[in-house]
Amino acid sequence: MDMQQGAVRSDAILEETLASIHPQLHWLHGPSNDSWCTGPGAPEGTGTVDRLVQVLTVVSEQRRGNLLGVVERAWRAKGYAITSTNPSRQFPSIVATTPDRFAVEVSVGGQGQFFFSVTTPCFTRSAVPDPTTQPNIPQREGEFPIRPDIHDNFWSATTQGTPSP
Repeated sequence: MDMQQGAVRSDAILEETLASIHPQLHWLHGPSNDSWCTGPGAPEGTGTVDRLVQVLTVVSEQRRGNLLGVVERAWRAKGYAITSTNPSRQFPSIVATTPDRFAVEVSVGGQGQFFFSVTTPCFTRSAVPDPTTQPNIPQREGEFPIRPDIHDNFWSATTQGTPSP
């Protein structure tokens, strides 16, 4: 696999993850980048690709655990290995590895904003295309991150609850 194919696979992982969440989250692409693989044992002429999605749905503090649980269950069902969790109340995260060695992460950043990211293993260097998935809201201008401002009856609620399947 080369970096271009890895980027397309990363987009598919993000798309599958977002499709597993109900009610649907509103999201945009974040910065995407690629870099050379370096360090001891890194194969020559290889690189990695990072893809990022920023969620613009407001997810209340009371619903963060629900969303993290939905994502973790979806990843486990796909055979992803959970490699670390950060149970922080303010900035929780889950990191996993796919069976084909892609690193995936869901994390909560400033103002409770959710981010999803995928990093490829080292692949043969090649041109990297822009993300293939289409965001489900119109593109917005502004510096990254564009903060969440879309309210949802479930995800933005300030009471405990369980998402419907």
